[in-house]
Order: sequence, then C-alpha cells, then structure tokens
Amino acid sequence: MDNQTSSSLARELKSWAEALGFQATGITNIDLSASEVEFNQWIADRLHGDMDYMARHGSKRTHPEELVPGTLRVISVRMNHLPEAMQAMEAQLANPERAYVSRYALGRDYHKLVRKRLQQLAKRIEARIGPFGYRVFCDSAPVLEKPLAQKAGLGWQGKHTNLIANKEGSWFFLGEIYTDLELPCDPPITRSYCGSCSACMDVCPTRAIIAPYKLDARRCISYLTIELRDAIPEEFRKAIGNRIYGCDDCQLVCPWNRHAHRTRETDFLPRHRLDQATLTELFSWDEHTFLKKTEGSAIRRLGFERWLRNLATALGNAPSLPEIITALMKRHSHPSVMVREHVDWALKQHQK
Repeated sequence: MDNQTSSSLARELKSWAEALGFQATGITNIDLSASEVEFNQWIADRLHGDMDYMARHGSKRTHPEELVPGTLRVISVRMNHLPEAMQAMEAQLANPERAYVSRYALGRDYHKLVRKRLQQLAKRIEARIGPFGYRVFCDSAPVLEKPLAQKAGLGWQGKHTNLIANKEGSWFFLGEIYTDLELPCDPPITRSYCGSCSACMDVCPTRAIIAPYKLDARRCISYLTIELRDAIPEEFRKAIGNRIYGCDDCQLVCPWNRHAHRTRETDFLPRHRLDQATLTELFSWDEHTFLKKTEGSAIRRLGFERWLRNLATALGNAPSLPEIITALMKRHSHPSVMVREHVDWALKQHQK
C-alpha cells in the first residue's frame, strides 16, 4: 500500500472499531526496547511470583515479530467494562458480610468477547484490502499489552501499573491485532499524568505497589485470590478482607476514574447477583452450582477448590455471627487439605 491508501485504511479501521464497541483504537510499531529492560528486571527480581507463564516464551513478549513472524504493526484497542456506579462498588466492599468480586469478572469472560470483536475487525479489513497477515489477542498470549497501548496513544501506565486514559480512567480491557500491514503509527503518550498523587499506593491493603509504577505481584490480592494455586500466606489473609476474586481498590481511589464511563456492553453486566451476594450464600454452593453459575465467566478458571479457599479466608474476616460460624463448620471436614486449612484459620479468627 502507498501512504495515502494506508492512511485511509487506518482512519476506516478506527471507525469500524468504534462501531464494534471499542472506545479507542491506536496503531504502533513493534519496538518495545524501552520496556524490555524494565520487564526483564521485574522477572529477574521474581516479582511475578508463581506466574511462570510471564517468563516463558523467551523474548517473544518484548519482540512481537518473534511471536508472529512478519508483524510490522500492532493495532491496540480498549473497551470499557465498568458495570455500575463507584458508590455501589464501595458499598459492597464496605460490608464485611458481603463478597467482593473484581468488577471486570461479574459478567461474561472478556477474553472471548474482545477476541471475537477483534476478529470481526480483521475481517472488515480483509474485506476491504484482501487477505493479509494478522493474529488477534486479548490477554491470551505473551503480549506486552500495556506498553503497546501506551505507544499507540491509548493511555499511560499509572503508579499502580494499570493503563489510565485521559477522561476515561482505567476501567477497560485491552486487545491487539498483530499485523503485517505497514499502517501509519499514532503518537505515543510519552509521560505519566499521575503527578504527585499516591492514592493507589496508600490504599493497597497488602502494600503490593512497592514503588511508583512497580508492583510486587506476590503481595497483590488479585494474584493471591486468582493466580496463586497454593494456600494464601497467612500474613496477607486479614488484609484480603471480603475480596474473594481480585481487587479494585487502586482503581476505586484513582482520581482519573472520576471521569470513567459505564460500559455499554450488556455481557459485562453482573450475572447471578454476584455484585450483591453474601459470603455465606456463595460458600454454600456445591461444585455443580459453582460450575453452572460461572459458565462463560472468567471466574470458572479459578476452580471450585480455590473458590472455597478464598471464601473461607473472607469468612474469617467477617463478623462473628452464628450464620458465619455455621457456614464454616459445614466445610470443616472438606476433602481438600487446602480448604480445610483455610476453614481452620477462619474459625480461629472467631475464637479470638
């Protein structure tokens, strides 16, 4: 393609992306050298914990052309997922008898929805210019998505390491199309606009943000309740509070999220009252109920055993009410060693 044709295609694909439900689209080259040193040091310091997939694949994460040979550009998109008003989230989090689920996971699994829309976008491009080389991603491969999105002009990485967009905040998913099309690049965002604000660092229950723009995943509640496959270290259990799947605290306090827009995607809206559920209600689910009510949800990948582990921890932090104690006692002889250990810990909290 000549310059005029590629520029025209870039404008068109952004229009198509908007029609498909993406709030912003940017295009960048594949040079991630500025992020590579920092990422490799983060891995070397073992701050990724047991997320071994972060260290696999050699340099493919920081060299897109190694992951998908022939890649020249990355089309980066973002899609809002905020399902409710901030006050509703804060109220659920403030009630120790209720279960707090990170708001991105209340509805349909975002991986599937975003990838499907990206595939539709690629097909629109193909219909216009004919076959071309591409591959779509959404948190599904060794892709350094936040630095790519920043290079594409979609936002900057805040001190909590999430991407923040001006006038949009951070309640959104990212997705990418790796392509061999030599499209014009958008201007990157070259600085952070967090200023002297440290709200996210100050609010983190486990002090996981160990320095501005640096996260120790091993301390992060999202890691502890989702990624970690073993027992939750006792030193973090009280700080987890009623958070049973992920944590949104750093986003809830971010001043930029005062500008965040609610999602227009009905698939991201809460299912099965997970935005209002009590801890005892969810702890009473059997495995069949768990699998049925998490069908099509990102939560299902957690598995029933870790679901109970997380709920037992939260119940240990709940008020010492008869129904709380009764719920825990019903799981006291659970077949899983890990579940029993967390139930025992929880019951001891109510004996203090």
